[in-house]
Amino acid sequence: MNNNDIVQKLWNLCDVLRDDGINYSDYVGELVMLLFIKMVHENTEADTLDKHTLPEGCRWSDLNGKSGLTLLNDYKQILFSLSTGKDAEGNLVHADPLISAIYADAQTRLREPRHLEQMIRTLDQIDWFSAKKDGLGDLYEGLLEKNAGETKSGAGQYFTPRALINSMVRCIKPQPGEVIQDPAAGTAGFLIAADQYIKQQTDDLYDLPAKDRTFQKNKAYVGVELVPSTRRLALMNCLLHGMEGDEEGVVHQGNALGMAGSSLPRADIILANPPFGTSKGGEASITRDDLTYATSNKQLAFLQHIYRNLKPGGRAAVVLPDNVLFEAGVGTSVRRDLMNKCNLHTILRLPTGIFYAQGVKTNVLFFTKGSATDKLQDENCTENVWVYDLRTNMPSFGKRTPFTEKHLQPFETVFEQSPRAEGEWSFNAAEIDTPETAENKDVADKLTTSRWRVFTRDWIRDTKGDSLDISWLKDDSSVDAANLPEPSVLAGEAMSELVQALGELDALMRELGAGDEADAQKVLLDEILGEGK
Repeated sequence: MNNNDIVQKLWNLCDVLRDDGINYSDYVGELVMLLFIKMVHENTEADTLDKHTLPEGCRWSDLNGKSGLTLLNDYKQILFSLSTGKDAEGNLVHADPLISAIYADAQTRLREPRHLEQMIRTLDQIDWFSAKKDGLGDLYEGLLEKNAGETKSGAGQYFTPRALINSMVRCIKPQPGEVIQDPAAGTAGFLIAADQYIKQQTDDLYDLPAKDRTFQKNKAYVGVELVPSTRRLALMNCLLHGMEGDEEGVVHQGNALGMAGSSLPRADIILANPPFGTSKGGEASITRDDLTYATSNKQLAFLQHIYRNLKPGGRAAVVLPDNVLFEAGVGTSVRRDLMNKCNLHTILRLPTGIFYAQGVKTNVLFFTKGSATDKLQDENCTENVWVYDLRTNMPSFGKRTPFTEKHLQPFETVFEQSPRAEGEWSFNAAEIDTPETAENKDVADKLTTSRWRVFTRDWIRDTKGDSLDISWLKDDSSVDAANLPEPSVLAGEAMSELVQALGELDALMRELGAGDEADAQKVLLDEILGEGK
């Protein structure tokens, strides 16, 4: 049984829990509270879990074998004890702040003991030996991804496709000793991917001195998450991947657009996919008074936080919707400030359909604090912006056509050559603003067909008014108005299709025994068409 099989087996339990009033949005939260207890029981070799082991009375063996109301009541008490650190009589059960954070305010909505029994039996039937070979953290990640892929669960709002996360991390190339942050952590996908990248480069950290290994586990990664239930998933996810963090864990509870964000230390790397939308009463309020440009647009506020919170020479890769690239007013001011203080060297235009919020058009902005030659420079840091168009003439992605890392490989290849280096696609920035100014036909053809182009800061300012909504490829599905037939021909074609459709409907109504009604409708249609002549 591989991890995909286990994920599907766990997901099938949702059908059982729906009979107990548990909907898709609550299902994973309900499952993981029990699943984590089981994983701690199985994962005896992980030092992070050994350090944060569950107290006596709150372990898998304290649930397994029980049934009925005794089981359900004992489970409720276990959740209370893990959350508060105390038993029903107020006696201290544990003093581990991370376990308390993971189970903060944890309560089960299960009402039927038989459903809890079925969940326990299912978890006991899983081949945990095989699961541990693939990694329990990866199994947990698979469950979160499965949840995000189910549109009914609503979980896709905070889930970034793994293929995109991994690609962004490979481009940023995090190194041991760097502080890596995500101010909109979700389930901690970016932080975990960065940790796995560094572990691959250092033989699972064994190449590092003991002091550096401790830094990687406890201080290298910091995230902020607003939603408590999502933070619970993130803390479990990190711990199962060997990431401990400080006393609050890797991901802190709070609002990055409020005090939690203003108190964050500066970072070497920031990776983020800020939530879409504007600040409203029930959502994340923007209460920061240290941002230069006041705005109700959460992405513009997050973008300001990110480029301000980088250390000199710090690197960032941020997913942002199209409106951030072209919004006027404050949007223009923020983009101008970004290009002043940072070297915005690359924009990746992403295809539609890769996020579960359908129709959202997004981009990844890659930038470095300071200029390419001076980390402390804080004016005119951007000279050229390279743009890779992975949107135009791309397939419509979704469940039938999944977005995978192979679709990002061409971008990574040219990015690896470095937008700052000479190479096949490295044109002289002053000469490539339009194909007409190209030095020869080969270059001109590349300018109109290549997905990879560079634009000067002067061109962006003078021609685009500091808008970064830049595209040049012709959409093959678009129709050239100059080649359309005469209006009378188009109208005739439309009328012919309409008459054919009406004939098919008339035949269908008669097959269904509604001949009289079909005759009446035909008379009415003849009258309408007659009046139109």
